[in-house]
Parts: sequence; structure tokens; C-alpha cells
Amino acid sequence: MQTAVTRFLQYLRVERNASDYTIKSYREDFDALAEYLADAEGGLPAPGDIGTAVLRGYIAAVSDAGYAKTTVARRLASLRSFFRFGQREGWAKTNPAKPLRNPRKARSLPHFLSSEEIERLLSAPSAGEPMGLRDRAILEVLYSAGLRVGELAGLNSSDLDLSGNMLRVRGKGRRERIAPIGSFAIHALRQWLAVRKLSAREKTGPEAPLFVNKFGSRLTTRSVGRMLEKHLKATGLDHRTTPHTLRHSFATHLLDRGADIRSVQELLGHKSLVTTQIYTHVSTAGLRAVYEKAHPRAR
Repeated sequence: MQTAVTRFLQYLRVERNASDYTIKSYREDFDALAEYLADAEGGLPAPGDIGTAVLRGYIAAVSDAGYAKTTVARRLASLRSFFRFGQREGWAKTNPAKPLRNPRKARSLPHFLSSEEIERLLSAPSAGEPMGLRDRAILEVLYSAGLRVGELAGLNSSDLDLSGNMLRVRGKGRRERIAPIGSFAIHALRQWLAVRKLSAREKTGPEAPLFVNKFGSRLTTRSVGRMLEKHLKATGLDHRTTPHTLRHSFATHLLDRGADIRSVQELLGHKSLVTTQIYTHVSTAGLRAVYEKAHPRAR
């Protein structure tokens, strides 16, 4: 079992170009499966001997433990991929996870901030100290380009084109895209770069991280989250706000102001338009304005 899992994770990394975060999530999923099998089956069977009934019991146990439906669905997806890989490798005759159905997910609307709330948040960091200039640049870039927090943390100096107002972004599945950024973000980045200092152990040149901590090392996603929490307390904004909220706000505000959904899909780096369509449910104000302007009998 462990050998098959190791080979599968290597396949994901090398052939599917999966991110470190994806590999970590899959490894945790299989650790949980191994723990369940050890308790329920008295040991780890060969992966080719695992049947649908066993996996159904595992998924039921995950659900009973109170995990979110999204987590249950992700674990099912990892199982399907694992046994599909097993069929390719020859140690699985069938895919026992294929008959299992995903739990029905209630699709919640994304939390986002209003334009006024965004203004309050972006002006919260102090412009009188280096870390304040860094925080302001981070928040401006997250909102201006609609980045995921992992995408922001992974930015290098060479990914920034100040003259062209562009960022090269490595998204999910290590897919690259070009993201435009606005003049406010460019101004904040120039101020931050003027005071940024790298530690001796950090890479310099093109591989130097764009955003660093006070020791000069690359920021982590958790560090960005803690930074945001500090400014949320100072401004009194909704505590549910996360770095991803700025991405939601980016998409919602674009659609509210008349951007077409396919353009927003490209800007967000979504592989499927279905993922982007959730934002249409929170952009009714913009749709109403377009309707009243365009329809001859709207008024």
C-alpha cells in the first residue's frame, strides 16, 4: 500500500505537475485511509484487494466524523485518481472508487467586501515603516490581480513587469497566466521594493521572492493570513475576511461594473467557466444596470 501511494504521489508531481500543496493534501488523505484500514480491516491490505464496500465504509466514517462535504468529495476524488493510476500500473483490475457518489454540496455564495470596505482595508497598513509598505503592497496586489494567496507567496522579483503593469502568475497545476495590475498596486509595489531587504540565505536576482518577512525570507501563506487578521482588527471589518476574500471581491466588482464573465474567468485563472459563474449570483446590481441601459422597455 505504502509503495503504491509513494509511486502515485511521484506520478502526480512529475507527470501531472501537481503543486506541493496538492501533494501534501493527497498524502494526508492516504494517511487517513491507512489509519481507517488498520482499524477496520486489522491491517493494510494490498491496494488491489480493496473493494468498493471497504471504501464506502471509509467515506461513511469520514462523513460521520463531521468533515465538510467538500473534504469528503476531495477524498473521493483522490481515491478515484489513485485507483485509476493503479489500473494503468496493472495492480488494480477495476476502480472501486468509481461507483461511489459525491455528497451533494450546498453551494454557498462567496463572501466579499464592498468597494468602501476595500478602501478601508487597503489604507490600513502604515506607510511610515517597511512592513507597513509591504502589507499595503500585498493587499493591493491581491485585490488588483485577484490572486490566490499561494500565488502571491510564490511570486518572484522576475515575475513583476513594472513598466507593463503585469505579473506572471503560477496558478493551480502550475499553469502560468499573465495578470494585469492597476496603478495603485504598481505605486505600492514601487514603495515596497525601495525598502525590501533580502537575508543572506535568500536567493538574489530573478529567483528572489517579491514579498519577504522581516528576516528577509519568503512569506508563507499563513504569514499573509496573520497579517490580514491584524489589519482586520484595526479596521473593524468582518472577521470572516480571508486573503481569498480579496479574490472574491475582485471578481464581484469586475462583474458589477460590466466585465464579461469569460474575461473574469481568464483573469482568475479558472479552468472551467462553471467555477466563475458563482460570482454572477452576487453581481445583480451590475446586471440590473446593464439591463436598464440596454433594454428598450426597461423603464
